[in-house]
Amino acid sequence: MSVTFSVGDMTVHRIVELDAPFLPALGMLPALTPELLDENRSWLRPHSLDANDVFRLCYQSYVVQTPHHTILVDSCLGNDKQRPRPEWHMKSDDTYMRALGAAGLSVGDIDYVMCTHLHLDHVGWNTRLVDGEWVPTFPNARYVFSRREHAATEAANARTANAAYEDSVLPIVRAGRAQLVDDDFQLGDHVRILSTPGHTEGHVSLCFGSRRDEVAMTGDLIHVPLQMRYPELSFAFDKDPALAAITRREFLERYCDTPTLCCTAHFPSPSVGRIRRWGEGYRLEDPNRR
Repeated sequence: MSVTFSVGDMTVHRIVELDAPFLPALGMLPALTPELLDENRSWLRPHSLDANDVFRLCYQSYVVQTPHHTILVDSCLGNDKQRPRPEWHMKSDDTYMRALGAAGLSVGDIDYVMCTHLHLDHVGWNTRLVDGEWVPTFPNARYVFSRREHAATEAANARTANAAYEDSVLPIVRAGRAQLVDDDFQLGDHVRILSTPGHTEGHVSLCFGSRRDEVAMTGDLIHVPLQMRYPELSFAFDKDPALAAITRREFLERYCDTPTLCCTAHFPSPSVGRIRRWGEGYRLEDPNRR
């Protein structure tokens, strides 16, 4: 599925690969209590929380067309890859490529692939299998990775083999297509990195706009809408849950009650909205709401 909208002098496309149940709410957010879940169940269902109290996640990329570049943010799951979840493992469907085509795009149109971090569900389409070898999916693109994130992932892979690094990151590095950048990286006058560590050591969010941050992409800073209302609820697999909670609130406060559109990585459709205050927390408001 592809959804397209315009922001300022940019066009943004949502490229959706999969929408599926992920983890039980009480396991996914360890600090979540049954009582707090009870208080919020009514507004979370049915889009974010299913009848069994399992959170649903959407796996998607965003493609941003600025006046200068076409940039793909986070490349989802990919095909032909050995992964730990059955719905991710050895995929062979054309959903992602059809969604890209529905947006009027081909793999050759992408100038940059920018990864918020290097987890398996954000790097999968970096590469595809051709004659038994992993090759860059986007033949004309530079792949932008946080230097700090890459160093941490490379070191972890040296200790314990990481399939996603081996099949979706290392081939990009070996092909000479990786661009390792620091937290002050900018691409022209439309693209900036915002350091948002906690989920991983070098996790970044991405900001787009010529005069201000018209669009901000969260990556895995936030996984589910309940974390907006209660930013202290960190994900079970955050590298540093305490730091993630601090970073999450700082991000939400930075953009709260501003015109900036927030593009989430895993929220169910519509996935995109403006951040508004909700008591001591926040919520994502549909940008089409009047």
